[in-house]
Amino acid sequence: MSSDAYDIVVVGGGTAGAFAAATAATEGLDVVIVERKSEADAGHIACGDAIKGKSTFPDVIDLDYLKDESFTNREISRAVFENPADGEDIEIEFGEPGAVLDRKRYGEVLLEEAARVGSEIHYDTVVQDVQQTDDGTVTGVVGTRKGEPVSYDAEVVIDAAGALSILQEKTDFDGSYFDTNVRYSQFCSAYREIIDVDEPVEWHDAIVFKPTKELGYLWYFPRTATEINAGLGFQMDQPEMQMVPELKRAVEDRPDLVEPTVRDKLGAALPTRRPYDSAVADGYMAVGDAAGHVNPTTGGGIPGAAKSAYWATKQAIGAIADGDVSEANLWEYNRKVMTGFGKHFAAIDCYNIWGTTSSVQEITEMVSSVPGQHLADALAGTGTASMPLSLKLRTLVDTFGHWGELMELAKVRSKASELSEHYARYPASPKGFPAWQSVRDGIMDELYEITGADPKY
Repeated sequence: MSSDAYDIVVVGGGTAGAFAAATAATEGLDVVIVERKSEADAGHIACGDAIKGKSTFPDVIDLDYLKDESFTNREISRAVFENPADGEDIEIEFGEPGAVLDRKRYGEVLLEEAARVGSEIHYDTVVQDVQQTDDGTVTGVVGTRKGEPVSYDAEVVIDAAGALSILQEKTDFDGSYFDTNVRYSQFCSAYREIIDVDEPVEWHDAIVFKPTKELGYLWYFPRTATEINAGLGFQMDQPEMQMVPELKRAVEDRPDLVEPTVRDKLGAALPTRRPYDSAVADGYMAVGDAAGHVNPTTGGGIPGAAKSAYWATKQAIGAIADGDVSEANLWEYNRKVMTGFGKHFAAIDCYNIWGTTSSVQEITEMVSSVPGQHLADALAGTGTASMPLSLKLRTLVDTFGHWGELMELAKVRSKASELSEHYARYPASPKGFPAWQSVRDGIMDELYEITGADPKY
């Protein structure tokens, strides 16, 4: 068996893996990405392709090159929610333009850039297990490269292997606080096709959503006015959706997508849950999808993957310099995540939990009665838009028959806000974690009591 030694081994060459490796390489560390796909297939990942723009990403690669090469539509200015209950659209304007990208080219550029700044990339490498010392410290991984056994020794292993990572099945986390409360029901199954149409769509400046009966949603994201990323997903704790025929029917029913040509098909699983309570152990860090760093309502995972990978690697670099890669010395990464996007994702997950107790028809009828921007502000907790009295009165009339659900939703919003504030107090060291977790679980118990939902965790 061949053996190689590095400061950091990154498992997985997606967004999180590429940004982790690029961050380490720019600081002069020896780092390798081990990627199971071939070089030709790397970057080909199922994704909705919509992002906020290059400000999403840490500045450790050439972001202008990334944008110029892979951002195919940079004029996304609004979201459109198509309501099957009444056929009316709910439209929300964005404060700044977003983008839709060519996911494969985007992935290729990330890996090109990681290599350019000094990362090694080993394609055709399948990781099968981790190496651990008697005290539980992770010291590397083993697997096969082009069919031959190989091992990688490392000061820190960064798990960027995606949802339901095999590394987490193989690692013994006893003695650490690494979150092992993970199961399939906390995930979503998604499928997407890239389709071409002859006539430009009118909504080339919008990302379009439509709910499905299985507590999921359809999406139509325009890479260009005639090239559409069309997909759908459903929660794995709901009745199974036959995604391929369901998407085919949905596309055929749209008069603006006549006789499309399907260019690519791909599916994936992704976390639609709160971020892992802790994503570190001795010598080990999980980032991106492998740590639940995905918006649990939209399934958007690119920003969380990029940011978490950067934060994790910066912490790992300092720990390696200290000669101490213990859980405690890697812990600050957890705090950065939780007090950053983590608190928002945990709060948003409250609405997912509430949604499991109502039918899609009930939810869409209620939601369609609330002005779109005010609904968005309510769920986000921004409070940026004040509703005039006349609009409040009209909304009361329109939501007649759903006042009980709206009262419950208001209570859910209050719990979501309380949860976000608690996540902002995430402890600075493992010593404070049990007490923090106990308070958090109490807030969740109150949420389950309000909603009547089965516990998700």
